Amino acid sequence: MFKILIAEDDNELRQLFQRVLTINGYAAAGVADGQEALEYLEKEYVDLVISDIMMPQMDGYALARSIREINPSMPILMITAKGDFNDVSQGFSSGADDYMVKPINVNEMVLRVKALLRRAEMNSERKQKIGDTLMEYDALTVTRNGESQVLPQKEFMLLYKMAAYPGKIFTRQQLMDDIWGYSSSSELHTIDVHIGRLRERFKDNPDFRIVTLRGVGFKVVRE
Repeated sequence: MFKILIAEDDNELRQLFQRVLTINGYAAAGVADGQEALEYLEKEYVDLVISDIMMPQMDGYALARSIREINPSMPILMITAKGDFNDVSQGFSSGADDYMVKPINVNEMVLRVKALLRRAEMNSERKQKIGDTLMEYDALTVTRNGESQVLPQKEFMLLYKMAAYPGKIFTRQQLMDDIWGYSSSSELHTIDVHIGRLRERFKDNPDFRIVTLRGVGFKVVRE
């Protein structure tokens, strides 16, 4: 079970987040400010942090910077009362992976948490094989029979994501959220372009093929 830490000084809002996350199958803990969050992280393992920006003792920006010093890969979802560019820019500069503007739609929050955890889980698995084809995340390479290709980052991440779940159908929106992120301004057609390039690259690979399900999405199938 994934464990999520919520840093929010509004008691009612913090408890609401905890209830919603618990209902959706997560273990959720709450603290009232950034300092308490750091103290909690020293004692407990956490998979993701949801942090408000404006908090006493230590604000969300400082908390994100501190987390990045001790855990560069920890997913951080930042909550802000303002949606202007400066606040968003400062949030990302501090180390946040995603942000939401109050008032919070808790159903959307759950979707964002799921996407962040999926990306973190994918990033932690640095290598995987499908048949005799080896994919190495850190090098963005796909190798078979001693021959390697270095792929553009987005192409590699698309293939790596789908190859991790052979036979599973991914919608365009799922792939866009996981690879480009919720805040991306890219069109969904971008997915089709990248899939087309991947299909051309690996048309002669006997280990797998990429299948398009019209109106639904894409999947990698083992051969």
